[in-house]
Amino acid sequence: MRDELIEAAARRDPGQQVGFKVGPIELEFTVELRVDAKAKTGFKAWVLSGDVEAGAARARTHKVKLTVTPTTPDGGDLLICGDARRQAGPGVDGADELGR
Repeated sequence: MRDELIEAAARRDPGQQVGFKVGPIELEFTVELRVDAKAKTGFKAWVLSGDVEAGAARARTHKVKLTVTPTTPDGGDLLICGDARRQAGPGVDGADELGR
């Protein structure tokens, strides 16, 4: 994510009339911690065999949410611009109002 923001900021021409200020970015992760315990016993005698297996599991789910706001090295707002050569993303059908 950081590399893409740096690339978009580097493309911005100071004389360009339209730019975008990057606002807060929310990242959310779900982490599951699981403990499994198993016990197995069995027997084998010639062609007969038998197994008994028992297990227990305990899981806890934790949600981690981070909010970051990209800034310039001096603490100012990060300004970016798009790349006309980049393919349209999901949800974009056909040409835009500029015929691209």
